[in-house]
Amino acid sequence: MDINEFKQKLPNYKAIIGFDYGEKRLGIAVSDLLCMVATPYCIIERQSYAKDIAAIQKIIAEKEVGGMVFGLPLQMNGQEGETAAAVRKFADKLLEATGLPCAFWDERLSSRAVETFLIKEADMSRKKRKGVLDASAASYILQGFLDTLKYTN
Repeated sequence: MDINEFKQKLPNYKAIIGFDYGEKRLGIAVSDLLCMVATPYCIIERQSYAKDIAAIQKIIAEKEVGGMVFGLPLQMNGQEGETAAAVRKFADKLLEATGLPCAFWDERLSSRAVETFLIKEADMSRKKRKGVLDASAASYILQGFLDTLKYTN
C-alpha cells in the first residue's frame, strides 16, 4: 500500500507502530496519537511467529495503534533481497492477524545512522547500544515515514 492509501485508511487519533525487523530481535517504535513524533518503545526477542504476534497485539491495544510501518531493507541498488522478503512475509502474517493498514519504508542505512549517533553524540558503550539500537532504528524509520505522511494529500 502506498503512503496516500495508507493515510486514507489510517483512523483519526490513532498511533502508528514502526518495526525494524531482524531474525533475532524486532525493534518497535510508536508514534503519538497525532502521528507527529516517533518514540522508541521496546525490543522483542524473537521466539516464534505466534509469540511475536501476540506480543505485538498487546502493544497495539495498549498504544491505540491504527497502522503499521515496516522498515524495508533494500539493497544499495534499490532491489529487494532475502531480508526484504522475510520482512514482507512477517508483515503479511501481522496484517492477517490485525487487519491494520500497513506500509513499507526504505530503511537503508538506518541502523548505521542510529549507531553512529549513539556513538558520537550520546557516547554510548557497545553494551548499552545493543539494548537500544533496534528500537531506536525503528523510531528512525517511523519518523521518516511520519515526516513524509504530513506532506501527502
